[in-house]
Amino acid sequence: MSKVILITGASRGIGRSAAVLAGARGWSVGVNYASNAAAADETVAAVQAAGGKAIAIHGDVSDEAAIIAMFDATEKAFGKIDGVVNNAGIVAPGSALADMDIARMKRIFDINVLGAYLCAREAARRMSSSRGGRGGSLVNVSSAAARLGGAGEYVDYAGSKGAIDTLTIGLAKELGREGVRVNAIRPGLIETDIHASGGKPDRAQVLGVTTPIGRPGTADEVGESIVWLLSDASSYVTGALLDVAGGR
Repeated sequence: MSKVILITGASRGIGRSAAVLAGARGWSVGVNYASNAAAADETVAAVQAAGGKAIAIHGDVSDEAAIIAMFDATEKAFGKIDGVVNNAGIVAPGSALADMDIARMKRIFDINVLGAYLCAREAARRMSSSRGGRGGSLVNVSSAAARLGGAGEYVDYAGSKGAIDTLTIGLAKELGREGVRVNAIRPGLIETDIHASGGKPDRAQVLGVTTPIGRPGTADEVGESIVWLLSDASSYVTGALLDVAGGR
């Protein structure tokens, strides 16, 4: 069955890979982005080339009105939503907690925690059977940092992802009888440009060799796991925290 999927932060990295892989299944995708319209348009074109439908939707997930608008735009274009990928997130340059200022921490938590919770709330409102939805799947993008701690680099980011793990466990229990499954992916050292935004563009390559598998992962490897969780193939999986981290 063709599905309607909304992916936040889909203009790059893991979000883009998930969008294109969804397109390859013939699904329709709302491609949310915060600032890079050109990259979002490239993702839309890639989804369409893969065999799906897509639209680009601007919106900052720290803005409640923007979140509601992106859900509305996806439904207006394609119909009721079947799946949401709660992927938008940021990291800041490596720092000890003692040296972090309040502005940095507020920005991390506004986007990574509050934004993710608002997206999850909206997904629950749209997909829950008792509210007129047809059920569906919410995939939260957490991080292996949630269990590793991010010491000396970004304990704020790691903590924000710990909140995503807890959201996943609790919301899965809330929505199980509503036909909505809720799971989280916890990527490890993945080759995306989020490392550059943290000041270490080669971080995945340098540390990837220390994993049991011996290399960093790719965005497509994470995307495949996300699309599986969105699909009916994972119909009895909810409340799961799936590590895609090469054994790290």
